[in-house]
Amino acid sequence: MSSAANTAPLWQPDADRIAAAAVTRFQSWAAERYGAPADGGYAALHRWSVDELDTFWKAVADWFDVRFSTPYETVLADRSMPGAQWFPGATLNYAEHALRTAEDPSRVDDPALLYVDETHEPIPVSWSQLRRQVGSLAAELRALGVRPGDRVSGYLPNIPQATVALLATAAVGGVWTSCAPDFGARSVLDRFQQVEPVVLFAVDGYRYGGKEHDRTDTVAELRRELPTLRATVHVPLLGTAAPEGALDWSALTSADTEPVFEQVPFDHPLWVLYSSGTTGLPKAIVQSQGGILLEHFKQLGLHCDLGPEDRFFWFTSTGWMMWNFLVSGLLTGTTVVLYDGSPGYPGTGAQWRVAELTGATLFGTSAAYVMACAKADVHPARDYDLSAVKCVATTGSPLPPDGFRWLHDEVAAGLWIASVSGGTDVCSCFAGAVPTLPVHIGELQAACLGTDLQAWDPQGKPLIGEVGELVVTNPMPSMPVHFWNDPDGSRYHDSYFDTYPGVWRHGDWITITGHGSVVIHGRSDSTLNRQGVRMGSADIYEVVERLPEIKESLVIGLEEPDGGYWMPLFVHLAAGATLDEALRTRVKQAIRTALSPRHVPDEIIEVPAVPHTLTGKRIEVPVKRLLQGTPLAKAVNPGSVDNLELLHFYEALARTRR
Repeated sequence: MSSAANTAPLWQPDADRIAAAAVTRFQSWAAERYGAPADGGYAALHRWSVDELDTFWKAVADWFDVRFSTPYETVLADRSMPGAQWFPGATLNYAEHALRTAEDPSRVDDPALLYVDETHEPIPVSWSQLRRQVGSLAAELRALGVRPGDRVSGYLPNIPQATVALLATAAVGGVWTSCAPDFGARSVLDRFQQVEPVVLFAVDGYRYGGKEHDRTDTVAELRRELPTLRATVHVPLLGTAAPEGALDWSALTSADTEPVFEQVPFDHPLWVLYSSGTTGLPKAIVQSQGGILLEHFKQLGLHCDLGPEDRFFWFTSTGWMMWNFLVSGLLTGTTVVLYDGSPGYPGTGAQWRVAELTGATLFGTSAAYVMACAKADVHPARDYDLSAVKCVATTGSPLPPDGFRWLHDEVAAGLWIASVSGGTDVCSCFAGAVPTLPVHIGELQAACLGTDLQAWDPQGKPLIGEVGELVVTNPMPSMPVHFWNDPDGSRYHDSYFDTYPGVWRHGDWITITGHGSVVIHGRSDSTLNRQGVRMGSADIYEVVERLPEIKESLVIGLEEPDGGYWMPLFVHLAAGATLDEALRTRVKQAIRTALSPRHVPDEIIEVPAVPHTLTGKRIEVPVKRLLQGTPLAKAVNPGSVDNLELLHFYEALARTRR
């Protein structure tokens, strides 16, 4: 539990801010129309939202004027998990809502997007331009034979073309999926081959850290290895001509075509996101048009308090769910800031510079970036005009107490600091931002509306003030409708519902405090999570163990108390091999080339052997617990290990690091 739990808040919204917040107005409106509690503030509203789940989500749909082209029969036909059935009978379109602001004559010339690259010169894309490009591209996709349910893939950085391609795909009822261009071909194919895309949007390269990175060979490999492709669309970020057989982006987006929005069932797939692939191929997570629409309206419009006057900047890549979340800022009429480049170029303060240049009102980043700024002696308020910034939000890992203090001291004493936590699995937050609640150091403000978030012990007993497993006991609209290639639903079930039947277990350790805030303690499983990007150990093993000198390997990711993240790679060498600098360099280069720079370990350590379960699986979670200082007797069941003696190495290493 946070040591700050019973101290005075770091920040408290004043009466004017509370009164002006959308969630306050929503509560008053819902009290009149739907029986929500008029008094008791956020806590009472949250209790109502989980006790009266159907009524709450009906109210959200009405408040945000969701356009159902055919009406729904009921809000929640089946609330069992997995398998909840939301708004049966309803049809709608996500992209239609994302572009709704373009219908307002007073807003058509306002920027829908502000695009910034490493030159730090913002380029606006107006609402009318965005709508026209989406209309043109959607018509071209239909001409290429793309039909509802077909998958469309993007190998793209965070550029306006990626947003246009997503919205055009959604407009035709296609299913979007994307990877960032710093992913190597194998990582991309592990994802895209599962879903068999019919169209690929791909850049020729990207710029990062002041350098150009050519990707033409990788794109050629993707085209060869994705036999279902009917078309490849060339996005010339580096200015090259389209390769043979590829279509040119500008030719597909230059027409002045009114967009046609396919009306699809509420649970129709919108996009596929990917898990880390810790135990094999990444899980291909399918979320629905209607589920994402409602969840993101709630999250962005009520929790983030975004509206037409706001500018929404979150540092992310297209390979992370936060990019999808960022694009949904369009739903609330907000100007979305897209930044494509290194978070620390030309200096550590680069993201603050982007916030200044774009007039960002909500600036989202990672806890790791905040701590890096603190260590690099960055002074945002001194060096940048951040007067527009009302909120700094962080995710990816828990923001440590020093991070809260640094933001308060170095950005603004009146700053709303929103540490949030959720997951790719729901493309949203379980807990985090509430504009009407105080901020306590080291804590997320509260569980989100409609989310019955609890901390459970191993027997399923709810805990207050003690560490437990993060569980969600009622369905959320954005929970996966299914995983791709999981016909009987067994992989979906085993991912979240095998520990507590019918209850979502997420894999985080949390404490719910006595005043309703949430403290995140990190992963309760072995998922690697660096800078907010989940990564699979299996990907790393596959690359490392191709090297003849490496017999076997084990990678662990540890959240550290200072907000850092330590990711060591343990290697069991083949007979006669030596772990010298040359081999270390080769290992890192192999990982960087085949996967991405994010996958490169912080340290490579030789071990006598890698421990396994009796069924031959590498033991990751117990090793992580040992490295966190858990005693051996509590970290592992001795009867489940093939060689208990091997674990003493990691136990000793933990002692030397403390």
